[in-house]
Amino acid sequence: MSDSAPTTHLSQIGAVFVPVADQERALAFYLDTLGFEKRVDFTYGDGIRWIEVAPPGAANTIALVPSGEGESSGGDETYCALATTDIEADHATLRASGVAVDEEIAQAGNSRTGLISTEVSVPDPVPRQFFFRDPDGNRFLIVQPD
Repeated sequence: MSDSAPTTHLSQIGAVFVPVADQERALAFYLDTLGFEKRVDFTYGDGIRWIEVAPPGAANTIALVPSGEGESSGGDETYCALATTDIEADHATLRASGVAVDEEIAQAGNSRTGLISTEVSVPDPVPRQFFFRDPDGNRFLIVQPD
C-alpha cells in the first residue's frame, strides 16, 4: 500500500443488527437470560425505537431492530458469534433456562451446522462452539477461544 493511497477514518465495528418482532420480549431475554446490559434506548423517526445491548465490558453491541427497519425476525443465518470463558457452564445455563441450544457442544471429533445454511455440516469445528436461538429464532454462535 503506498503512502498516498486514500484510506478511511473508520475506527471500530459498531452494532450488529438483529431483527425482532417484539422489542420488549427481546430486551428481557438479552438482559435477564444472557446477562447483557442495555447501552442505548431511544425513539426516532416516526416512533421507531432503537435499542442496543451488549455483554458487560464489550465494545460492540447488538441492536434489537424492529420490523419497521426491514426484514422479519427468525432467520437461520448466523451473523454474530459471542465469546465465552466457560462454554460448558454457558451451555448448561442456557439449556436450564429453556433456551433453544444445540444438544452438544461442537468440537474436534464431531460437527456442527453451517453459519449461513443449516443444510451444511462443518466437521471438526475448532475451537469448541454451539448455536442458540433467541425468542425470535435468530441464531447465534457461542465460541470459547483457546
